[in-house]
Amino acid sequence: MTPVLKKALILIAAGAVCASAAAGNVQVQVIDKDGRPVADAVAVLYPATPVAPVAGKATIGQQRMRFLPAVTVVAQGSTLRFTNLDRWDHHIRGTATAREVGAKGDGPDFEMRLAGATAEAPGGEAEATVLQPGAVLLGCHLHGSMRGHVFVTDSAHTAKTDDNGIARFDAVPDGAAELRVWHGDQLVDLPRRALQVGSTAVLETVQLSVVPRRKRP
Repeated sequence: MTPVLKKALILIAAGAVCASAAAGNVQVQVIDKDGRPVADAVAVLYPATPVAPVAGKATIGQQRMRFLPAVTVVAQGSTLRFTNLDRWDHHIRGTATAREVGAKGDGPDFEMRLAGATAEAPGGEAEATVLQPGAVLLGCHLHGSMRGHVFVTDSAHTAKTDDNGIARFDAVPDGAAELRVWHGDQLVDLPRRALQVGSTAVLETVQLSVVPRRKRP
């Protein structure tokens, strides 16, 4: 090994050590009022030095009288693409949830109607762009039981909980951070928590004050 190559490898290794030391892992588990894990909750970390998310695109289907996925997480400025996979018409209304109205303003963010699929043509499609952070409730005027959510985030460190109620974060900047946990059935926002991220993994449990409604199979 030449001296130059050896020096380069040392510098790369040192850089990797510094990078790992400057970032930590955070795991958040969300449980309901009765202590059971909650899926489709949204955990948001706000490091002392904010990291803005990158806008993109997300597809939300309407199938068997449901929004799929039930909860969609996107960065502000992202485009939502709705597609009707049923044989009947659907209506879509996206409205800021009650606890977000103060930040987003009154009224719906978007409203549209999509034709149903036929033997000759697929169902209707439409797009909407979400510009402000916060939760948006999805509904259908034609089918009152249909309900979904879009969570528009302003932090790159945002994740949904899995079936075990766990959201995992890698490479979170060391130092002070705030944790926000959101769920569509938690009508009163939980207070944000202060975390300290470092070389030791952070394990945080957050309990909702409600038992979320059961999803249709």
